[in-house]
Amino acid sequence: MDTKTTRQIGDQGENLACDYLVQLGWEILDRNYFSGHSEVDIIARDEAVYVFIEVKMRSNTKYGHPIEYVTENKVAHVFKAAEAWMREQKITNTPMRFDVIGILKEKNKPPNFTHLKDAFR
Repeated sequence: MDTKTTRQIGDQGENLACDYLVQLGWEILDRNYFSGHSEVDIIARDEAVYVFIEVKMRSNTKYGHPIEYVTENKVAHVFKAAEAWMREQKITNTPMRFDVIGILKEKNKPPNFTHLKDAFR
C-alpha cells in the first residue's frame, strides 16, 4: 500500500473518530499535531480532561484488531507529542488521558468502534 493510500485511510479513520467523539459531546481541539517526529492523531476535551487519542482503522481483522497495531514505540511518540502540545498551550495542572480508538470498517457495513479509555496505563 502506498503512502498516499495509507494517509487517506488514516484521514478517513480520524474523521470517523472525530464524528464519534463529537456525538459523545467532546470538543475536538487539534488534529495531527506533530512535535518533531512525534504525532498525536486527535486532541480532544472530555469535560475537564484533555484526551490524546491514537486512531487505528482496518477493513478486517485478518491480521488482528486495529487496536493491536498500537506499538510501544507509538505510545512513546504520543506521550512526547502530548507533552509538547500541553507546553505549547501553556496548560498545567490539568488532568490528561490517553485513549485509543480502533475502527473496523468492513465493506458495506457501518464502522464498528472500540474505544479504550486510559489505554496506556
